[in-house]
Amino acid sequence: MIDSQQIQKELIADSWERCRQFGLQQNNIPCFQQPETGTLKELLHNNQLLINTTCNEVLPYYEHILSNSQCLILLTDQQGQVLENWGDKRFLNKDHKAFFQTGIHWPEQLQGTNAIGTALATGKSVQIKRDEHYLKANRYMTGSAAPVFDAERQLIGVLDVSSDSYLPQSHTLGMVKLMTQSVENRLIINKFQKQYFLLSFNTHPETIDSPWAGLLAFNSEGLILAANRRAEHILEMSLLLSDIRRVFDLSLSELKQASSDKPNSWTALEKYQMYTRVCTPADQLSVRQKPSTTITSIKTPNTSSRSGINIDRLEFGDHRVRRAVLQAQKVFEKDIPILVYGETGVGKEVFIKALHQQGSRSDKPLVAVNCAAIPAELIESELFGYEKGAFTGASSQGSIGMIRKAHKGTLFLDEIGDMPLKAQARLLRVLQERQVTPLGSTQAYPVDIKLVSATNRSLKQLVEPGEFRQDLYYRVNGLSVTLPSLRERNDRSRLFQEIHQLHRNPEQPDQLPQEILELFLQHPWPGNIRQLVNVVQVALALSDDDPISKWHLPEDFFDDLGKIDSVEADSHDSTENNDKETLRVFQQHKGNISQTAKILGVSRNTLYKRLKSLGIKQSKI
Repeated sequence: MIDSQQIQKELIADSWERCRQFGLQQNNIPCFQQPETGTLKELLHNNQLLINTTCNEVLPYYEHILSNSQCLILLTDQQGQVLENWGDKRFLNKDHKAFFQTGIHWPEQLQGTNAIGTALATGKSVQIKRDEHYLKANRYMTGSAAPVFDAERQLIGVLDVSSDSYLPQSHTLGMVKLMTQSVENRLIINKFQKQYFLLSFNTHPETIDSPWAGLLAFNSEGLILAANRRAEHILEMSLLLSDIRRVFDLSLSELKQASSDKPNSWTALEKYQMYTRVCTPADQLSVRQKPSTTITSIKTPNTSSRSGINIDRLEFGDHRVRRAVLQAQKVFEKDIPILVYGETGVGKEVFIKALHQQGSRSDKPLVAVNCAAIPAELIESELFGYEKGAFTGASSQGSIGMIRKAHKGTLFLDEIGDMPLKAQARLLRVLQERQVTPLGSTQAYPVDIKLVSATNRSLKQLVEPGEFRQDLYYRVNGLSVTLPSLRERNDRSRLFQEIHQLHRNPEQPDQLPQEILELFLQHPWPGNIRQLVNVVQVALALSDDDPISKWHLPEDFFDDLGKIDSVEADSHDSTENNDKETLRVFQQHKGNISQTAKILGVSRNTLYKRLKSLGIKQSKI
């Protein structure tokens, strides 16, 4: 688990060392010099796009920050030169106010360790509290700043929130990160939406349009032209100038024709289940993708939905799943927390939804909180709520928090092993006292929740190095159940047929062909049920009203199986014969890719590779 506080300490320590190397003394007077009028006009002209995007398209959605009585927002260029400021300067004395005017420089070389200068020097978000400023003259404030990168991933500025507040400031840093991400997203959207395709994605369908979603732009050939930092963080890879079909195993036609009205469920890089939305140049993404600070979601039961699986349909003969279901059913109505273990994609969330829907709390909210998806600086305020003015950037109305929203219902803490230690301590108090005290308040509110947690990590192993509190572990680990991986289940045959039944259209065959069933049984399924659902959905979409065949399965399916050549082994004894047959069928069908691949019994990707080796260029469509 990454310790954000330790990272901040290291950033500050490194900054102080740079200041000493610059020859600065802690008693130095800050060096502020107002630029000439002509230079100032040129500065503003050169940064007009950044200023307009921040001022007109992002900050209006964060008015609760501006309403804070002692909060000043600064936007600077890539040199740390102030471009604009918004908010209240009442925490500044007469002499200090001049330091925040347009044109003033804040680099470390001149002003020592400070939020703006250190964010520029490191390219990272940073919070500099009062005594952490290198120059004593700057220790009247606390600053939280994050760098802003443009669509080409060039650092173009810094967004900073400064205050004299002694109240908790970690939430302010989280808000600055969200605001910065909003600015970066708008820069990408404004540059690419008129001519290119925009794809937003996240691990939960409710957060696709939030600033914390991944966002990328790709052209008609599938080349990724831009990607926000969040996209690369989620997928753990560099995306610029990559082929989008390497990220999502879909053809360009499938990507371009994907629904923009509702989330699509796709697998990324063969292992990540992502909810996506693709917008064509004609779509108005700017209307839908407004900045938002909502990270978590409230999920209410929907028994008519395909996702609302009855708990009796979770297993078809596997004794481990049956044992987990029976134990969880007996405990769910009692005051005993449930902890669900399992690899990513085994169906932990579906399992918990089914429990909630069949229980006495089914008419109350099921509130799901992904502890790994919320910035560490915001998770306390999101979970426990806060009073108005509780911290810099707090909503003027306050927030009751996700725990109180789950009152009388079920609170589902997904990826609980990623919860920061400070939030763990507050959660422990809530579970012990059965009441929540919002941040900045002395008022405690009683809560009645059924707590269900899930993790793909061993919490017990996290206790030993101090990454998870031992006392909290015993609080959440009332009944511990483990859902086996798909490759370990002995009811796979029936499960394969069930997933096929669940997703097929009425006019499609009601059973998987024996040949496909045997391939499924041989497959290791590293992505578990999540991967299975994706493979079946794609195959059904390609098969129309015909039974699923090998040709309808993704090529990556065969990569996992270790039999990528098995789909083309029937009529190919050598490379030479293979090439001749490919060329003959391709010419016979007048270059029709789908028909050629179907006749040859290979996937389209394999056919593209063969044609390329023959010197025939074809774009994947």
